[in-house]
Amino acid sequence: MEKSNQLDKNNFLYSYSRYCGQVQPKNLVFNANLQEFSQKIGYITALETSGKLCPHEAYKQVELLWQNLQSSYQQLAIDSDSSAII
Repeated sequence: MEKSNQLDKNNFLYSYSRYCGQVQPKNLVFNANLQEFSQKIGYITALETSGKLCPHEAYKQVELLWQNLQSSYQQLAIDSDSSAII
């Protein structure tokens, strides 16, 4: 029962949307990284808005997350022409 509650908690806190773009391993990995980035940005902004995190610290954390996302993008060698058709 405890394991079930833990899974529910994790699914609530770290929910992921399904991927609808070109199905390639590097695109799936980047999508997961992008969703994780988005989730963490949401937490940081909530903490900063509620006064639990100073603006300067929030900025530093967002900047670090952005650099990690950029690094992921470059390491995966995602092409600009591999974007989804709209």
